[in-house]
Amino acid sequence: MNRRDFMITAGAAAAATMLNAHQTANAGEFTGKIKKAVKYGMIKEGTTPLEKLQVLKELGFDGVEPNYKEVDMAELAKASEATGVVVHGIVKGWSFDEIDLCINEAKIIGATSVLIVAGKVDENMPYARNYTETMEKMKQAGDHAASREIHLLVENVWNNFLLSPLEMARYIDEIGNPWVGAYFDVGNLVRNGWPEHWIPILGKRIVKLDIKEFSTQKMNDEGLWKGFDVEIGEGTIDWGAVRRELALLDFQGWATAEVGGGDKNRLADIAARMDRCSICNTHAERLY
Repeated sequence: MNRRDFMITAGAAAAATMLNAHQTANAGEFTGKIKKAVKYGMIKEGTTPLEKLQVLKELGFDGVEPNYKEVDMAELAKASEATGVVVHGIVKGWSFDEIDLCINEAKIIGATSVLIVAGKVDENMPYARNYTETMEKMKQAGDHAASREIHLLVENVWNNFLLSPLEMARYIDEIGNPWVGAYFDVGNLVRNGWPEHWIPILGKRIVKLDIKEFSTQKMNDEGLWKGFDVEIGEGTIDWGAVRRELALLDFQGWATAEVGGGDKNRLADIAARMDRCSICNTHAERLY
């Protein structure tokens, strides 16, 4: 199926589901398909990697995702083996420096991805130049990632770049590497878009999800960044619509919370909120 046919098919399917807008997926629909994780830096309970991952295990999290060089990876790998909590990826972030080393590290610890941000557009970096320069870096890093069988995933962030799903899809397609895809952050795009509109366009390019909330009301009333100051399930995001589009896509993979962390009680609340939005493997009652 070519992209045009895909868009037509996905659009028709999405329109059909809107006829049943008051119906939602079964709470256990994604059981075994979407695995639940947190960023390593969110875990404030415990001091060692083992203690931290034991907390995640008790709370029902399936995995964890550290930043590059955030923690001793050998210790984290041992803790992962001991607890069964998977180190599913590494966040490289905003720099391509040492990207090959990061990819190698991901392979060694058994992760499946490295998250990267494709530069930043500002008054000193024109859009076209950033497109060209990061494209070349993505192609080079993508070749290395493919050789290691690690997914190199571009995240949608507030970098004034790839501002629509069509742009992001084109960017990924032009790289031309099946190991390069999207790390789709549900909350980051709510400032000027709707996650449920992006999902059918990006389609199978989406490999993993970041989960956070955003409130356009708080953004408008209190300031731009205050939009993130809201708990999962209490903001603008229509999680039911997100869930429906993921189901149509038959998405299977990791959903990682990227919110303010804390102790065991705080992490338990995050787990419950992810469950009640029915994004992860759960039979819990929804938030709505």
